[in-house]
Amino acid sequence: MINLSYLPGAIENYFRDGTRWGCQIAYSYEGRIVDGKFVGSALGSAGGLKKVQDFSNFFDDTFLVVCGDALIDLDVGKLREFHRSRGAVATIALKEVPLSEVYRYGVVAVDETGRILRFQEKPRPEEAVSTTVNTGIYMFDPAVFEFIPSGVEYDIGGQLLPALVQAGAPFYGISPPFRWVDIGSIPDYWAATRLVMSGKIRGISLPGREIAPGIYTGINLRLNPEKVNLTPPVYIGSSTFIGDGATIVGPTVIGANCIIEGGAILKQCVIDDHVKIADIADISEKIIFSGNYIDPKGQYLDLAEADMEWVITDARKEINISETHLLLKELAHGAGPG
Repeated sequence: MINLSYLPGAIENYFRDGTRWGCQIAYSYEGRIVDGKFVGSALGSAGGLKKVQDFSNFFDDTFLVVCGDALIDLDVGKLREFHRSRGAVATIALKEVPLSEVYRYGVVAVDETGRILRFQEKPRPEEAVSTTVNTGIYMFDPAVFEFIPSGVEYDIGGQLLPALVQAGAPFYGISPPFRWVDIGSIPDYWAATRLVMSGKIRGISLPGREIAPGIYTGINLRLNPEKVNLTPPVYIGSSTFIGDGATIVGPTVIGANCIIEGGAILKQCVIDDHVKIADIADISEKIIFSGNYIDPKGQYLDLAEADMEWVITDARKEINISETHLLLKELAHGAGPG
C-alpha cells in the first residue's frame, strides 16, 4: 500500500500494480480534485495509515511501514521476531549516527530490553539524549490505531511515537545490522548514487547489460565504444546517442533518450532522461534534472533563466541558436569567425 500526495502520477505510473516487482500494490490518494486536477493534501505518515484503515480495515495483523526515502537491506523477519517476542505495539529499526547529524532525525533513548523511554524529533545536538536514531522503518500491530485520530494530519515521528512513550505503551527499538542509506535530499541522493554505481550497496545491481568492464547500458544505443572515452563505472540508458569523441568519467549515470554530442565531457554526473548536452560542454560533479543544473550540495541553476539551453536542454525540442552562441561554439573549438 503506497500513500500518495506529492507527484502521485509519477509514482503510480512507475510502480503500477506491482506485477513487475512480484507483488500487489494499491494506492491511497491524500488530496482532492480541483478544476479537474489532483491537488495533494497530505495527512502525515500516521494520518495516511489511519485513512487506509478506516476505509477497509486493511491492516489486520502485524505490518511493516517504510518511509520511501532510503535504500535499505534489512532482514524484516528478524525485526518481526523481535517485535513479537516483546509483545510490542510498535518497534523501530534504529541506527547510530554522528552527533552532528542527529538534528536530521528522531532520536531515542532505550533501556537494556530495547524499550523506548524517550523520543525526540530532530533535536539540536547539544540537547540530544543519544545518537541512536529512528530510520523510518516501523513494525506495528493494529492496536497502534488506537493512538491515531481519524481525519486529521498526524505524523509518526513527531506525534505518534511521543504519544506511545507518554502512554507507556509497549514500544521498542532494535539496532540490527543493516545498510541504511538516506536519499531524502540532493546530497543524500548524490552520495547514494555513487555508492550504487560502485557496487557498495548490497542487493542493488546496475540494470542493463555490461558491454565492457564497468560499463552498463540499456538497449538501442547509438554509441561506438572505440570512439568514446569511457571510464567506469558508467550507466547509459536506452535509446541514448553518444557522439564520437565524447568523454564520460564515472561514476556517471546517463538517462534514456539523451543526446551527448561528440566532444562533450562529463565527469561524475547524474543526467536525467531526455537531456541534450552540446559538444562544448565540460561538466563535472553535477546533477542535471528537469531543467535544473544542481551541484551535490543541493545548489541549483535554472537552465532557461541562465540562458544555457543552447548547451544543456531537452533532447526532444528544437533550439534556435543565436549568432553569438554559434560564434562561442566556433571559438571553443579553435575556429575563428567566417
